[in-house]
Amino acid sequence: MHKKKDISVPISDRISQMPKSAIHEMTSLSKEVDDVAFLSWAKPTSDTPEYIKKAAIKAIEEGKTSGYSEPIGIYELREEIAKKLKKVNHIEASCDEIIVTVGAIEGLAAAIMAVIDPGDEVIIPVPGYSTHIRQVEIASGKPVCVPTIEKEGFCLDIEKIKDAITDKTKAILFSDPNNPTGSVYSKEELEAIAAISHKNNLIIITDEAYEYFTFDGYKHYSIASFPDMKERVISSFTFTKTYAMTGWRIGYVHSSKELIPQIKKAHIPLAICAPVVSQYAVLEAIKGSQECVNDFREHYKKARDLMCKRLDRLNHVFEYQKPKGSYLMFPKILLNEGKDSLAFAKRLLKEAHVSTTPGVAFGKESHLRMSFCVSEETINKAFDRMEDYF
Repeated sequence: MHKKKDISVPISDRISQMPKSAIHEMTSLSKEVDDVAFLSWAKPTSDTPEYIKKAAIKAIEEGKTSGYSEPIGIYELREEIAKKLKKVNHIEASCDEIIVTVGAIEGLAAAIMAVIDPGDEVIIPVPGYSTHIRQVEIASGKPVCVPTIEKEGFCLDIEKIKDAITDKTKAILFSDPNNPTGSVYSKEELEAIAAISHKNNLIIITDEAYEYFTFDGYKHYSIASFPDMKERVISSFTFTKTYAMTGWRIGYVHSSKELIPQIKKAHIPLAICAPVVSQYAVLEAIKGSQECVNDFREHYKKARDLMCKRLDRLNHVFEYQKPKGSYLMFPKILLNEGKDSLAFAKRLLKEAHVSTTPGVAFGKESHLRMSFCVSEETINKAFDRMEDYF
């Protein structure tokens, strides 16, 4: 009888050395706990508006969804996106400067693959979305995480960004409004980034998923609309957050006529094309009434204010910066045991049945990400439990 040989399966060092996602680890652990109050999911609990769902059904019934679209997306949809970019983002865009993608994430992945060579450095302000960091690593680039200024609402530290630049720096990548902090970068901050980009010949890659959700008079600016910036910016957007369509996986990127063909080369092997049924759904979304977006914004503002009020009652446990945008916030844990945010989040889940996301997932320990795109009932349930627990 032959002795079975030990087999060492070859795995990419790039992937095997990558830590597990703390976000998805918490999601898995939540399935083991009964009656969880979820503040961890960055997905709206609101349903996709009916007129969008009906458009998808109509497209299916008319036989439009059984085949591929053009890799860069349905022409009529790209026409409507170009109109939206001009009206909302003040970006002069044409159809051939747009690629419809599988959510913002695939668009960002394609963008990073298109501009990053092995060893290139990408500056990422942190706290920042962990997937951005992983995407740079998968492209064999080096993420250079630069802390933001927490006491000033997690604003950009322009001097530290300047200091982080080396001869290997290729790009600056950030989300605005920010995931996880809810910060919204000012026009002055973005002008400083634009100046850094010009001086050092850098690409700017933006994740503008929460563009419609700003509060208290704060305004979202698209840096691609700034003078002489369109040629060096790749802007990523999504319909999934705007219209409560996270499961539909549909977004788009915009860039210059020079960069878009290179991004397309990466997009095709990653996705071939975005889901065609989702393309027809968002074609109706972008053409139709935007009342639902206003309703979502008002709901998130009320939910944010409620979460802040409840956090105020736990001021011996948390301190926080009030979010200016998105539907996320990033309170600091004041308790000593909160220095290990993953252990703290696990304990809160198992013992208080409240699911949050540990700050370590976003490059910042001693914090938790909490989402307020949930119902007021869920927020109150979660904080009632935390008040009892602490």
